[in-house]
Amino acid sequence: MLVSVENSHSAEIENGKRYAFGENWWSFLNTLDDDRIAKAENSLLGMLGVNSLVGQSFLDVGCGSGLFSLAAYRLGANVHSLDYDPASVACARTLKERYDVDKQANEWTVEEGSALDVDYIKSLGRYDIVYSWGVLHHTGNMYLGLENISIPVKMNGKLFIAIYNDQGNLSNYWRRVKKMYCSGKVGRTLITALFFPYYSTRSGVLGVLGVLRYGNPMGHANAFRKNRGMSISHDRVDWLGGYPFEVAKPEELIEFYRKKDYVLEKLVSTNRNGCNQFVFRSKG
Repeated sequence: MLVSVENSHSAEIENGKRYAFGENWWSFLNTLDDDRIAKAENSLLGMLGVNSLVGQSFLDVGCGSGLFSLAAYRLGANVHSLDYDPASVACARTLKERYDVDKQANEWTVEEGSALDVDYIKSLGRYDIVYSWGVLHHTGNMYLGLENISIPVKMNGKLFIAIYNDQGNLSNYWRRVKKMYCSGKVGRTLITALFFPYYSTRSGVLGVLGVLRYGNPMGHANAFRKNRGMSISHDRVDWLGGYPFEVAKPEELIEFYRKKDYVLEKLVSTNRNGCNQFVFRSKG
């Protein structure tokens, strides 16, 4: 099965149907330091409303760079990470080696797998926490992914997801941009040429505002980093290329999981291009 996953992923990238997230995550790993990891740990604890993950089982669906799997592991959880992108799986395994995690008593496993493969998801067992941040809207079948990741959540377990906010026509515009970026070298060059000057100008403006507000030209970038330990420059590349691309309104997802006997414990919403974040708890 793992070979077919890799071949399918490569074919989708080659045919312009998918963005190669893993390549960007490899670059992000060069920026990863203890401060970013600490920010990731704090964001997990804050959203989940806990002080520790010791003794908890944690399933990371779409682990990307592996940063939040590492954060959960360092917080004491037994972690199982999966990603459809072989390069992302390699990133997470690199973090395991870099931080020599096998010295701890808890466990962390990493493998290739798809959130759209219901039999595979069922085979994983049950978890106290299922985490999928900014992933399912890039699968090509978001609602199937949302359905499947409810399966491995234990009774009274938590489901922590982040899904792009539905902005109507603006979301449709960005879907076309992303599709063009992934269509091939010409499309990627065109989108980069159109948008990177804007980003450069915006960075300059934010630098001035950073000095005025924070006394530091990197103030806004540092504020972005403080949120989840992520990198604003890598996030911009992911934003332009992140295809497939689906969106949902908060009330749609709340109703979707209500019908599956989940209750909403926490919602952090946005009225912009970003993700709405949800923590649900399973009642059955």
